[in-house]
Amino acid sequence: MQDEKTFVAVIGGSQASARELTLAEEVGRLLADRKAVLVCGGLGGIMEAACRGARTGGGITVGILPGEKREAANPYVQIPVVTGIGYARNVAVVRSAQAVIAVGGSYGTLSEIAHARQGGIPVIGLNTWSLSRNSQEDKSIVPAATAAEAVDTAFELIERQNNAVN
Repeated sequence: MQDEKTFVAVIGGSQASARELTLAEEVGRLLADRKAVLVCGGLGGIMEAACRGARTGGGITVGILPGEKREAANPYVQIPVVTGIGYARNVAVVRSAQAVIAVGGSYGTLSEIAHARQGGIPVIGLNTWSLSRNSQEDKSIVPAATAAEAVDTAFELIERQNNAVN
């Protein structure tokens, strides 16, 4: 397909540290620089910071909202998607993306990570969850130290998946 867009979800909590908010905003700006569509849960915290960065960079932002009011979206969401399904919208957020970048977060973020991995969607982590199973490290969340590394890794993993399909 010509002019096919890349969709990357940025996930994280509505409560976040100043460092995490800065990282999320930089991720959003870098995604806009790469012409990716940013998908998120549409509310505050990490979601708002990422959308602010994307809008600053001239990018496109989609917010998949848990409630029934379009007005609940943060001011940087260009395309609000009203679901009325609460946290179940987490599945739609990550399944709408080709890669997920997790910044910080609590249990809602952890559920999104699980849904992404269950769907075979790569997850890159910035100051977020790490997992273990039977006392063995689970390396399914690819760690990144910087916003640039997270975005670069997301695009590399998307390219790898595209090449595997073609």
